[in-house]
Amino acid sequence: MTELSTDLLKAAPKVLLHDHLDGGLRPATIVDLAAAVGHELPATDPTELATWFAEAADSGSLERYLETFAHTVGVMQTAEALTRVARECVEDLAADGVVYAEIRYAPELHVEAGLDLEDAVAAVQQGFEEGMAAAGGRIVVRHLLTAMRQAARAMEIAELAMQWRDRGVVGFDIAGPEAGYPPTRFIDAFEYLQRENSHFTIHAGEGFGLPSIWEAVQWCGADRLGHGVRIVDDITVADDGTVTLGRLASYVRDKRIPLEMCPSSNVQTGAADSLAEHPIKLLASLRFRVTVNTDNRLMSRTSLSQEFGLLHEAFGYGWAEMEWLTVNAMKSAFIPYDERYRLITETIKPWYAAQAR
Repeated sequence: MTELSTDLLKAAPKVLLHDHLDGGLRPATIVDLAAAVGHELPATDPTELATWFAEAADSGSLERYLETFAHTVGVMQTAEALTRVARECVEDLAADGVVYAEIRYAPELHVEAGLDLEDAVAAVQQGFEEGMAAAGGRIVVRHLLTAMRQAARAMEIAELAMQWRDRGVVGFDIAGPEAGYPPTRFIDAFEYLQRENSHFTIHAGEGFGLPSIWEAVQWCGADRLGHGVRIVDDITVADDGTVTLGRLASYVRDKRIPLEMCPSSNVQTGAADSLAEHPIKLLASLRFRVTVNTDNRLMSRTSLSQEFGLLHEAFGYGWAEMEWLTVNAMKSAFIPYDERYRLITETIKPWYAAQAR
């Protein structure tokens, strides 16, 4: 059986469901874009800037963590900037062996310099198309349009997602602070999406506990859970190793509701105490529909290959576990079944089968 070398981890076909466009910029690109619009940065050397982002995200201070996005979103206010960032996102993911990705962003955050919501989505779509063309068909990338919980534009963004549903957008999301902004605050948008036979994921169970997950699933009808780490609060492990699932945890597992877990990010935000203690190991062993994701590649200084490498170091995960987690993610994607099936049977499974020989 082939060892999990760094090169092979990058070569392995991977699927990414939870990645923020404004959390994955190249530091050099931020420097270029900031200079063009006069945006002041904490550092103008790309290497120093990358260090600043990582240290701010690792600080344990939510305020410092959120400050990082002021600098990425701040330079993503023109169509040209959005297209460049989107194109480079696809290029970086393709270089990391990602074969399918759903990239999320909030159009409402990119209208400060005169763009409207449609302009923002069109610019990102152009960048995705350019990136996919440059990759020669090695990667498929789709959008998730996000509404910010602390704002009041969820219905507007949901309608925008429906306008673009056949032009690159495959779903909807809400993000931002969970405490004080429960999913049910936006239930009209979720009910609208359900009537439109659309897909949506909800950030839940990261910054807030079980009530956030319960509302996302039972009131709003989430297809997937963004993070969902705190579902472990409904699982009891006895001293003898016996595991008991509460009713919510049982429901999430039985319904195969995917958990978009982001190990490095979850540690940074305090959703998990450490990588070694991350709930992903327990949840995977109980056969929840676990997936592995990056969240914010810049802030976590990570890639999907690196996330799998960290799981290999922490839990001894090998090719079998990596294949299972990757197939989980592909099964959970918001593209049509036949497209998911084709990627699983023609791209993902043959590659991992070759490693097992």
